[in-house]
Amino acid sequence: MSGIPGITFGIIVLNGEPFIRYTLRALYPYAQEIIAVEGATPGASNIATGDGHSRDSTLETLRDFKAREDPDDKLQIVTRDGFWSEKDEMSQAYAERATGDYLWQVDADEFYQPADMEAVLGILKADPSITALSFDTITFWGAPWYYVDSWYLRRGAAEYHRLFKWGAGYRYVTHRPPTVVDDEGRDLREGRWIRGAELRERGIRMYHYSLLLPKQVLEKCEYYSRAEWAGRQGALEWAHKAYMALERPYHLHNVDDYPGCLYRYQGEHPPAALQMWGDIGAPDRAHEIRPTDDIEALLNSWTYRGGRWLVMRADRPAQTLRMLRRRLTRALARFTPRMLKDFIKRR
Repeated sequence: MSGIPGITFGIIVLNGEPFIRYTLRALYPYAQEIIAVEGATPGASNIATGDGHSRDSTLETLRDFKAREDPDDKLQIVTRDGFWSEKDEMSQAYAERATGDYLWQVDADEFYQPADMEAVLGILKADPSITALSFDTITFWGAPWYYVDSWYLRRGAAEYHRLFKWGAGYRYVTHRPPTVVDDEGRDLREGRWIRGAELRERGIRMYHYSLLLPKQVLEKCEYYSRAEWAGRQGALEWAHKAYMALERPYHLHNVDDYPGCLYRYQGEHPPAALQMWGDIGAPDRAHEIRPTDDIEALLNSWTYRGGRWLVMRADRPAQTLRMLRRRLTRALARFTPRMLKDFIKRR
């Protein structure tokens, strides 16, 4: 695409295997530059090395990608010996180095369809007044064939703030939620903000593989259980009882204060994510994959499907009652006096 705006992709990553190489490959064709900030904050010290790095081979993979798969010199690797103060500082580290027209934040387990990325670039090219874009996400659980939905996601958490206009004097302010301000200190979401729902109507969304692998889930939950800001001391218990054992079938999203249920996914996946999934089981790159027999049994159960319908509908009781009332009204409209007479006779 000629004349498209330059995109700086910013990544902060700790223990990003097996995702990180595939994430970089997926972003590379659309990037002016990719800035990967590796390392841990003090709250993640229990899942990091003593000097604040990934315990897995993330840093080595970044360096190998730079050496072998970066012909256009797009990748910058930023790290330090020691811990970052917080994720705000890590995000600011890539923002301070950004030279693109837009800053697109990406976590290692987030993917997009190539056609959707091209569509987003086309949207930005057609309307330079856009200051921010957010994406609705679908959260995969245990394998690419299942996803989780929850009250928490439906109440706004499924919308991820990810793409921001960038220029001289712009600043990345905070990671929670991702917030960028312009040279006059204005939040870019107060300008021309394209919401996740609008992009979803065009078929564009983020594919979030945040609950795909046991290693990934256990590390996330260990971090959340210790992070004061998260307030989720029971996160590890959720990982073992809900994720690993399905003992809480109506609380299967990791923010388990809210009900959440599993569904089958029958749509397409981004090619890079499928490539990663296919490579995971190779003998030299083995990662633990969660068994799916219990998931299949759960989703094949009519009692679970019925319970799931009731649980998820209970998030919007007024909407559910209106729907039931409409159905009852339509049914009664078809019920003629003759049908009533015949019904009484049969009694």
